[in-house]
Amino acid sequence: MEALAQGIHLFQKGGLVMYILLACSLFVVYIGVERMMFYRAMDSGQTFANRFYTYVKMRKYDDAVTLAKQSRGGLALILSEAAGGQYGTGAAAFLETQSGILIARLRNRLYYLSVIVTMAPLLGLLGTISGMITSFSIFNIESGQAVAITGGVGEALIATAFGLCVAVLSLAVHAYFTQRLDRIITDMEMCFSALEMRKPDTQVVEA
Repeated sequence: MEALAQGIHLFQKGGLVMYILLACSLFVVYIGVERMMFYRAMDSGQTFANRFYTYVKMRKYDDAVTLAKQSRGGLALILSEAAGGQYGTGAAAFLETQSGILIARLRNRLYYLSVIVTMAPLLGLLGTISGMITSFSIFNIESGQAVAITGGVGEALIATAFGLCVAVLSLAVHAYFTQRLDRIITDMEMCFSALEMRKPDTQVVEA
């Protein structure tokens, strides 16, 4: 309890900027949880992409369509519709449109993380500068007021430290989802390229 009380005391000493940084950190956590749930629902997985690609390359198209229909995620849904052949010559346009929509949905809110990565240290620096201005407004350093100045500078640095922590958290979350998005795009390109190489007259499943 004593450590918690000291933490709250230090937080309050950081000034008004600390509350803005706290709101940013909570927003980062919210985006991370929300994106994690969304990616879990929309990511078909690398295993699915490899199996689908293998089926198409082996010209086992019925197996590929069945796999796509039985799998979850946005890529599986797109492939289950495109691989069925109902779009004919318009399959390429369908794949391009639907993949663009899916990628846009996967990138949603990631931009806010990159903004917070840049903004959080600047807010922390702003809080520190504001605190230092207040500390150095004491011109009479007699009677121990020099200690008050140095103590005020130390408290002002809390805002910078907290801002850097928020930036690091946001950067880590942004990097994780960016890497995961790149892998999903790679899976899409691999599966789509296999479909585009499929000959229209080879619709029979080979043993």
